[in-house]
Amino acid sequence: MSKKLRLGAFLSGSGQHISAWQHPNAHAHCTYDIEYFKRLAQTAERGLFDAFFLADSLCATWGADIRAGLSDQNSFYEPVTLFSALSMVTQHLGFIATATTSYEEPYSLARKFASLDHLSAGRAGWNVVTSTDDDTARNFGLSQQDAALNRYARAEEFVDTVTELWDSWEDDVFIGDKASGQYFDPSKVHTTNHYSRFFSVKGPLNIARPPQGYPVIVQAGQSEPGLELAARTAEVVFTAQQNLEEAQAFYRDLKGRMGKFGRSVDELLIMPGVAIYVAPTQEQAQAKLDELNSLINPKAGLALLKTLVGDVDLSAYPLDGPLPDLPAPRGSISRQQLLVNIAREHNFSIRQLYEWIATARGHLTLVGTPTQIVDQLQTWFEQGAADGFNIMPPQLPNSLDDFVELVIPELQRRGLFRTEYEGRTLRENLGLARPQNQFSEAAKQRPKVQA
Repeated sequence: MSKKLRLGAFLSGSGQHISAWQHPNAHAHCTYDIEYFKRLAQTAERGLFDAFFLADSLCATWGADIRAGLSDQNSFYEPVTLFSALSMVTQHLGFIATATTSYEEPYSLARKFASLDHLSAGRAGWNVVTSTDDDTARNFGLSQQDAALNRYARAEEFVDTVTELWDSWEDDVFIGDKASGQYFDPSKVHTTNHYSRFFSVKGPLNIARPPQGYPVIVQAGQSEPGLELAARTAEVVFTAQQNLEEAQAFYRDLKGRMGKFGRSVDELLIMPGVAIYVAPTQEQAQAKLDELNSLINPKAGLALLKTLVGDVDLSAYPLDGPLPDLPAPRGSISRQQLLVNIAREHNFSIRQLYEWIATARGHLTLVGTPTQIVDQLQTWFEQGAADGFNIMPPQLPNSLDDFVELVIPELQRRGLFRTEYEGRTLRENLGLARPQNQFSEAAKQRPKVQA
């Protein structure tokens, strides 16, 4: 069987475009309507997507500045809670929930994601993030966010602690012998006893090992410590790339780091984000983009830039003037640099820059017919730039419907995408192996690879 590309559906609010909620077909209050999210999940499953991916934040100023009252890009649902409900109305679709290592604790996070994996019969994924904004820090008793290197050091230990907790109970621990009264084998329950710089966790976890062994581990950082974390721990990486050459270089770099951690390149899928405007004709597709851009309130555009370039207020600068030099952020360095590069490469004004990123926050944007769209996806997939894509519909539910009805059939016609799900779990559908329990006898006999 030829290799198939993987697809995630990155779905939030009214869509990825900053003005999606203003579209005439948008549901103005969709972000807290469970029926709306049920429809999105079921549409994604009808399109045979691997997973529903949901971002999250622990403050009320994520995305465009909510305080200005100009955007619906807020996190009204905690992702694991929402996905627990959606798992009941789907059968195959995976659910990748974002949770931060900066303010969560390993024990409660491990328990929460193991619960989702059990409820969904093995369809959970954890998007590992380190919080980058000071507004979140102030919600947890701090004045500002910790430095990037400290955040990633904590993240490394966090992932190690969580996987140890998921392995607390071996797969065959439960005997359930009514005659003898032996419910489980205590020799196959393992106390974690994790003691490190950041965490002290005795364990064991008070829930059985997840059906997948571990929920699929996803990561999105593109900074140097983020790449090292991904090469060591991630199974899916969500990345932002603007052109084929940069995507190929990122792909080679990240996969090239895996060997020193004893990992095969097949253990990691790289899935760039892409926003797609598709229609039967190029003109119709372009009209969809133009319509959404025409709705952008300049205040919302500036608020979006402020969030993405490192909390820099650009309102004092002319909208049609160039992007000024920016101070180094305390948050996402890689995202700021990406946007600066876009502005310099295209000679964009501030207005043109926020129009450019309003649809996908710096991710690739494609506009065209199904054939044109698939031509570009196929090129990236076959030329070593991507193992699949996280589709970021600009306006929901319309853009997701368009993709499922127009792009999926063309991908299938070319033999690039499945015509039915391969398995029941998210790992099976992604082609990822189920991890061995690190405390089992077989694992103890395996040589250790030092990070």
